[in-house]
Order: sequence, then C-alpha cells, then structure tokens
Amino acid sequence: MEEKISFPMRINRYLAKKQICTRREADALVASGKVTINGRKAVLGDKVKIEDEIRVSEDSVRKKNFVYLAYNKPEGIATHSPQAGEKGIANILNFPVRVFPVGRLDKDSCGLIILTNDGRITDRMLNPDYYHEKEYAVQVDPKITPSFLEKMAGGMEIDGKYKTRKCKVKKLDKCIFSIVLTEGKKRQIRKMCEKLGRIVKSLKRVRIMNIKLESLRPGQYRKIEGEELEGFLKGIGMIGLTK
Repeated sequence: MEEKISFPMRINRYLAKKQICTRREADALVASGKVTINGRKAVLGDKVKIEDEIRVSEDSVRKKNFVYLAYNKPEGIATHSPQAGEKGIANILNFPVRVFPVGRLDKDSCGLIILTNDGRITDRMLNPDYYHEKEYAVQVDPKITPSFLEKMAGGMEIDGKYKTRKCKVKKLDKCIFSIVLTEGKKRQIRKMCEKLGRIVKSLKRVRIMNIKLESLRPGQYRKIEGEELEGFLKGIGMIGLTK
C-alpha cells in the first residue's frame, strides 16, 4: 500500500517517507549540510511544503545492501535489551551483517521474528493501522471450549481499558488453537487467555504476513528473498525500494 504524504512535514520525516533514508540518517544528512530546500541548506527541524524542491547530495546517501531474515527465536531469549543474566538475540545469532529484530516477541514465547538492517520497514510493519497479520499457535490449560474460541475471536477488554480487535481463531487440538492478530499489544494473547481462565503453556509465532516459520528450528534463520521477499515488500508498500 502507498501511504499518503500530507504537508507540511519535517524534513527528516519527508526523506523517510520518500524511502531515501531513515529519520535518524536524515538528521545526520541535514546536520552535515547534504540536504537543500529550494536551493538553501536545510537545518534540523525544517518543514517542507508540497511545492518545495528537495535535493540530497547523491554521494551522501550510503548505498546499502539490505538483508531480511526469518529467524526462529528460542524460548528464554530476549528480543531487545536483555537484563542481567539474560541472553538476547544478538548474543546467540551468528550472522556477518549487523541486523536487528523488527518488533518484539516475549522472552517466554518462541517462533518467527524478522531480522533486518533496513530501518525503513519498521513503521510499515508494526503500525497497527496497516492491519498486517501475525499468526500464533497457542497451547493452553485447561482445554478449549466453543465459548472460549468465540470470546477470543470477538475481542475483549484487557488492561482495564483496551478492547482488542476481532481476530481469527481456530481450534487445532483439545488444548491448542491458532490465532491471527492484526495488532500487537504487549503480552496480548496471554492476557486474553488469562481473562478467560486459561494458562498459556506455550506460544509460538508461526507467520508474519506472507513469511512463514515452516521447518526452521529454534535458533535457525533463513534469508527472505525472491518471490517471498517481493510479496513481503509489496505487502508493506515498499516494492522496488530495496536498493
């Protein structure tokens, strides 16, 4: 999908929306005098209008080979900022290029997370306004009932104020179900299950949009490329913007 750009907007946001660089990289370009607005050097905080002519020094935008990985995060591994005594993905991942996880997956959950060095995709993937699907396989105790599935699918109030979106829920076994969310509140599935009297025994993310976990073992990764990458980038409105 193509996101509409509304004016006026800050120069760093404009450059990010145009897929030239991330906002942080844009700030660095502006600070170094590499960006002009109608012929004058831009300064931090400048706002641009639709009729403005924006130029970025061609030699200043670092050409980057973007990498996208499907990674099976093991249970017990923190996604971000591990605390004392904990291990994070960076501690166990053996990959020659520095990549970061897009989004989060609870330490006590496992499964698919996308790793990349492309900061442009973060908002397009995580912003709930885009309704991107994420699918999970969940084992609970006690067993699943039709009422449980109906209430999970219909949306419910958690944290005393937030009502979850309606979602797709399907029974897989007497204690296992799949759930497809288009939002990602912190520990959302666990809180929903707890409210309905269930304890989550295991929680695995098996799909993000068109990217599937499939046969990846815990700690393993594979490159997202070819038609799979094309479908993913098309889904977040970035097809043709990977170079």
